[in-house]
Amino acid sequence: MFGRECWCWDNYNVSDDYYSVEPHKFSLPSPLPKWPQGKGFAIGRICLGEIEVVQITKFKKIWGCSPSVGKSNCVSFYKPDEIPQGFSCLGHYCQPDGEHLTGYVLAARDASVNQNPKVNVQDSSSKLPALQKPLNYTMIWSSDSQYNGSGYIWMPNAPVGYKSMGFVASVEPNEPDPDEVRCVRADLTAKCEACEMMFSSDSIFPRDQFQVWETRPCKRGMLCKGVSVGTFFCSTTFSSGDELDNIACLKNLDSSLHAMPNLEQIHALIKHYGPTVYLHPDEIYLPSSVPWFFINGALLYKDGRNSGIAIDSKGSNLPAGGENDGEYWLDLPNKDDANRTNVKCGNIESAELYVHVKPALGGTFTDIAMWIFCPFNGPATLKIGLLSFALNKVGEHVGDWEHYTLRISNFSGELSSVYFSEHSGGEWLDACNLEFIEGNRSVVYASRNGHASFPHPGCYLQGSTKLGVGVRNDCARSKYHVDSSSKYQIIAAEYLGEGVVSEPPWLQYMREWGPTIIYDGRSEVEKIIKHLPFFMRFSVESLIELFPTELYGEAGPTGPKEKDNWLGDERW
Repeated sequence: MFGRECWCWDNYNVSDDYYSVEPHKFSLPSPLPKWPQGKGFAIGRICLGEIEVVQITKFKKIWGCSPSVGKSNCVSFYKPDEIPQGFSCLGHYCQPDGEHLTGYVLAARDASVNQNPKVNVQDSSSKLPALQKPLNYTMIWSSDSQYNGSGYIWMPNAPVGYKSMGFVASVEPNEPDPDEVRCVRADLTAKCEACEMMFSSDSIFPRDQFQVWETRPCKRGMLCKGVSVGTFFCSTTFSSGDELDNIACLKNLDSSLHAMPNLEQIHALIKHYGPTVYLHPDEIYLPSSVPWFFINGALLYKDGRNSGIAIDSKGSNLPAGGENDGEYWLDLPNKDDANRTNVKCGNIESAELYVHVKPALGGTFTDIAMWIFCPFNGPATLKIGLLSFALNKVGEHVGDWEHYTLRISNFSGELSSVYFSEHSGGEWLDACNLEFIEGNRSVVYASRNGHASFPHPGCYLQGSTKLGVGVRNDCARSKYHVDSSSKYQIIAAEYLGEGVVSEPPWLQYMREWGPTIIYDGRSEVEKIIKHLPFFMRFSVESLIELFPTELYGEAGPTGPKEKDNWLGDERW
């Protein structure tokens, strides 16, 4: 884990002028409103039980580095600044250069002596203080540059029964002061893992390799307690998703989740941040509300029965609960029904976003998942080099559920990031990379026919971007749009307690929203190959391997409550 290598380091002298250099911090386009009154939402501090934390978003730069070879991003290391009196730093911060400063680190203080009686804290039998200074530090990495710059990364060595939360950076070879950071008692922490790699030294010698990673709790989801500290992890050899032994994240032991927004605050957040969803100008298969789909002829089928039954507007006669056992599915009106085509094309006037509000990262953030329903998913279009081919049936299915998620800081109520669900995966985008349309309301683009969510207009390729072969996801603004800040329905917020939010009956339907379809993908691909220039022709087998597997068969999609992210974190 130790190493040494020559990089291009920024040369800084520790002086008042140096510490006065402020990195550029991103700010949302408009000021935050005054949120409605509530318990502990957006008051700047969150009690996790025996410790209270604040979110630090102001930093002073310590030093930066870039690799001597390769194309890895340059990164800079920062010390948290303006920590409130009585709170202690838990570790330093790192992020790639050339980006807005959007991150944070948590600072903590022992809250046990001033415990709020309204906070429901799990009992702890430990008599040790919640926070403790490290015993000393171990130098993890150091580097000297040809320009006489130097940098050092240190690992705090925690006392027995405590865990370190992050690393410390410096420009001096002397060991940092033990007062620089605090370690946290082990029973107040949770395991964390490395996720996004921010920096790699790109050394050709294994012993000289050095990497810097973002960290996150190993267990994430609305029932999980892990709290991200915002610090970084560094190592000579490591892989994304590996569990970390020498640092940890925090754990929220306050079961009341007092920092989560109440119902009035949720409505205020949606009205302030709710994006506008734009459909493609050539979109045929538009969204609708779920009741519109039902009352216009959607049918419920059961295995073994040839005919379907009508569904009432609320879905009250759908089988509720259980799991997707393949016994039931929904479908469009019968083929001899004149309304079938009308239902396939949806009804954007009735469309609304269905909102699930849940705790994230141990209740220090709020996830507002916004689901949109389309009665029909249209056929795919393949892109091979500069050529595009519209398929006849492949990619079609009845009942299409897509979503995006707003992640809100419970410290301030500020929008932190947005998750864009893109077919079998997705991506988180920091607020600084969003396209804003009005105030702090951003734009979500739904791709043509497939309705996957994307942050900007353009053509997104699902397949091999390197070869330019895959399924097109075309996004653009048009007259077809849904404003989620006004057209929404909150369908679930379990943490508020029973009866606060009435879940619609159709939400309890755990089966498929469309029949299972098997496509003759090979036949369609063979037809495409015949139209390709000779030098571009692939074998059928090679071409098929480049396309998403759902092109060759599509099980009927399930509803929101059957998705992994209903209880868990988004896939990224």
